[in-house]
Amino acid sequence: MDRLDELEVFIAILDSGSLIGASRKLRRSPPAITRALGALEERVGTRLIERTTRHLVATEAGLRLAQHARRVLSDYEETVQEDASAPLRGVLKVTAPVVFGRRHVAPIVNSYLDLYPEMRVELVTNDRNLDFIEEGIDVGVRIGAMADTSMVARRVGQVQSLLVASPDYIARKSAPKSIAEIAEHDVIFTAIREKAPEWRFRHNGREQIVALTPRLIVNEIDAVLLAAKAGRGLARVLSYQVADELLAGTLLRVLPKIESPVLPVQLIVPSARLMAPKSRAFLDLAISKLSTLNVIQTS
Repeated sequence: MDRLDELEVFIAILDSGSLIGASRKLRRSPPAITRALGALEERVGTRLIERTTRHLVATEAGLRLAQHARRVLSDYEETVQEDASAPLRGVLKVTAPVVFGRRHVAPIVNSYLDLYPEMRVELVTNDRNLDFIEEGIDVGVRIGAMADTSMVARRVGQVQSLLVASPDYIARKSAPKSIAEIAEHDVIFTAIREKAPEWRFRHNGREQIVALTPRLIVNEIDAVLLAAKAGRGLARVLSYQVADELLAGTLLRVLPKIESPVLPVQLIVPSARLMAPKSRAFLDLAISKLSTLNVIQTS
């Protein structure tokens, strides 16, 4: 048990006049109260309370300790309250996928810095899921299913997987008319990890797998977008990654009626218990900002 906690138990016993009273006040079991008192008496090396059949009375040593304990507990409470109301200061470490981080999280970071001038932020954009504890990350954006169920996630929307190509490519090769025809086209394949070059689709409730022979394999989304806009072939991307390109017409959707896999967009923290005020402030701001994005569907 925490030493400050032992002092709180000791004062509760004195104020309530009994172990049962302290148990009710602190909402702990009587054995837990007895153990805490015994540990404190063992620590100071003397009896602090004399037990009679009717009353508990503080010994002389107990009275001296109680005087100091009340001051310590009061100082602690005052310090905690002052800290909670103090301006946010320190460093917040945030992670997000590369394109999503650049386009949508960076503006949130800028707003956060404006709101809290004594805060500093480290934004780490990476398409690999970083270890929050090992990397010292406070808040993250994750797209897709969560592998680590110990993390706390707040869903803020969802994105879709889309098949796209440039107008130039479609003019030269024409767009595929079915999933089966995709295998006959030039393909830009994203290989973040080693895996078979294939794309999986669902059509009419059934999964269809297309084995690919990519003309270009890259491991970074910016290179995929550059190649796709240059007319190198079909690319499979997430809706937020090509929102600007689709709006500008530099990329076009291919087979738009095919069912597109939906992936959740989530804000992640290591734990919701006793969350740092700096993280809570960023989460509140991010939730309000991300829920208004057109590239994230909240339905």
